[in-house]
Amino acid sequence: MVMIFLYLVLLAVLCGLGVWAISRHSRKFQGRHFSPRTRRKAEPYAFLFPTMLLLVLMFGYPLINSFVMAFQSYKLTAPNKIAFNGVDNFIKLFTETDISLIITNSFLYVIFSVGGQFLLGLTLAMALNKRFPFRGLYQAIIFLPWSFSAFVIGLMHRWSFNGEYGVVNDLLLKFSVITEKIAWLGTPGFSLAVVIMAMVWMGIPFFAIMILAALQSIPNEMYEAAAIDGCGVLRKFFQITFPYIKPTVIVTILLRTIWIFNSFDLIVVITNGGPANYSQTLPSYMYTKAFSSYDFGLASALGVVLMVVLVLYVTVFLKVTNYNKAGDF
Repeated sequence: MVMIFLYLVLLAVLCGLGVWAISRHSRKFQGRHFSPRTRRKAEPYAFLFPTMLLLVLMFGYPLINSFVMAFQSYKLTAPNKIAFNGVDNFIKLFTETDISLIITNSFLYVIFSVGGQFLLGLTLAMALNKRFPFRGLYQAIIFLPWSFSAFVIGLMHRWSFNGEYGVVNDLLLKFSVITEKIAWLGTPGFSLAVVIMAMVWMGIPFFAIMILAALQSIPNEMYEAAAIDGCGVLRKFFQITFPYIKPTVIVTILLRTIWIFNSFDLIVVITNGGPANYSQTLPSYMYTKAFSSYDFGLASALGVVLMVVLVLYVTVFLKVTNYNKAGDF
């Protein structure tokens, strides 16, 4: 922790020196050596330099280093045997016993989490777009889950779905829905479903906030003209509402898919990937390999695969959804 603190202090000092140097020597740009047009072009880059330096040091170097480790036998348990091994890590990764199960879990986790968040978030946004008493209070309550950390939400669901003393089993038994306790976190299928429910509950406010902002930007004159023409509710939604909010929906789904696909904190806190990897996803599996098995080479190889998958997803998603034409009428 001390080294991290000193590293951050060093970066802050470097950025401060960069800003000071720019402001100290800015008068030199006013001399005869540079034309006003050249100064105007160079000024944005000069002010962006400290930020770019920070990004390169904080993200660029770790990214390059992880890419290099992906082609190395890099285990912390064998520091004297670190060496390049070609594509052995990638071969080992795709020949793992449970890799097909983990890939399936990853896609199910993303699809159901994003789908649930979008549908419920859209419903909430449509409801909150109407005027009714105490609307501000309802908004505050609905947006509350977004203010909790993933660790707290994970603990809440881990305790609630505990097979022995969880409140979920207790309520289901009292209402005679079940006759005996269910080991939610220890049963294949149920464990992943619990994590998905936690992720959906946590992400609904993000969709609701984004879509509500888009809904409030739609001119009321559009709905008034549609009412005069005799348009029904569904026709108003698909011909007026959805075309207006389509750019926001595309960006929101894109961002949430990337975030959820990369997330592993809820899985680690609630189930730790169990039982027998039935709730394990690719990011959580990468975390397990890095910090449980200390196999940084294999974990880095998986990180490279995830990066390639996300780049392909973003490219295909934006192409399929015609984002450049979204919002055109």
